[in-house]
Amino acid sequence: MTQRLTWVDAIKGFLMILVVIGHYPGEMDHPILTYIYWFHMPAFFLLSGLFFRPVSKNQAIGKSIKKRMLQLMIPYVFFVSLITILRYILAFATGNDSLDYYLNDFYSIVVGGRFARGCYAVIWFITTLVTVYVLFMLMTHYLKRWLQITVLISFYILAQLESHYVIDIVGGAADAASQAIFVPWNLDVALMAIVYFAIGYYARDLLKHIPLALYVISLGIVLWAMRAVWIGALDYHVSMKFIHYNHPVLDIVIPIACIIVLLGTFQFITKFIRLRVLEVVERHSLIIMYAHISFDKIFNNFFDYGIVGYTLVSFIPSILISWLFMRFIPYASFFTGNLRADRPAYFKKRLFIV
Repeated sequence: MTQRLTWVDAIKGFLMILVVIGHYPGEMDHPILTYIYWFHMPAFFLLSGLFFRPVSKNQAIGKSIKKRMLQLMIPYVFFVSLITILRYILAFATGNDSLDYYLNDFYSIVVGGRFARGCYAVIWFITTLVTVYVLFMLMTHYLKRWLQITVLISFYILAQLESHYVIDIVGGAADAASQAIFVPWNLDVALMAIVYFAIGYYARDLLKHIPLALYVISLGIVLWAMRAVWIGALDYHVSMKFIHYNHPVLDIVIPIACIIVLLGTFQFITKFIRLRVLEVVERHSLIIMYAHISFDKIFNNFFDYGIVGYTLVSFIPSILISWLFMRFIPYASFFTGNLRADRPAYFKKRLFIV
């Protein structure tokens, strides 16, 4: 537990900051968003694989799958429903009484994935992660290692072919082009995500203690790629949500090199200090993920701000709401995925007094 607190939670908190920055709607005169998209979502899948525990042969796999799905989908349904109800109340209160608007909007939310935009831009990750967990549980339970690798290679090839179709045949903006392939909940993104997940699982012993030589090599790759993009010698972009991969080799090399540098850096730093601020961000990351875009959409109606202001109005209200939610709402942790949730201490005291 100590090891987890000293670097894993700090990394997840840092990645959540990158998720928020990655949704910044303004223009930037440098490719920082391009760099972020190289690795921030692959890193979440890899970290999930890093701590994945396969279902043993004598365990009922159906029970394990059900538990994992509930842990992820209960918060999904709860927060998506809450955001939708609040949005519709506000829209109706401000004069929007178009039935077609609500029907079309609700349809996009149900379909989810890359078809749900705006406040729902992040929900594709959860449904993709559920798919990855289910697939990988089944693979590790029923298939030998060599068959697992074969399936993963097949998935990777299919993901690259799908991306080729979106980029080179459909063409145009990635967000619009990806919608030419109708797959609800971005389930097809699992073809690529499961590869990063599997790397985290298979290489977990190595990744939990990054060797110096591997760190230096990875840092060299990252610096080369960043400079190449900066000077225009390399055009490399990744967007998992919109099925946008650029290169069958670099799509492994660059994201994994970035993640190795990230892991190695945090493993080294946290030997000496606790990154408590990032740990706080991680503890509130679920509500930050679901709420930060909504808060930006509210505040940008009243204020003009750049990247710093955007980050503050995304984080501060989200963390405050998360704290209030976990502190005062009965069974709050159940709605954040804790299936054994109990009442918060505040309500225990209140009930005892009464």
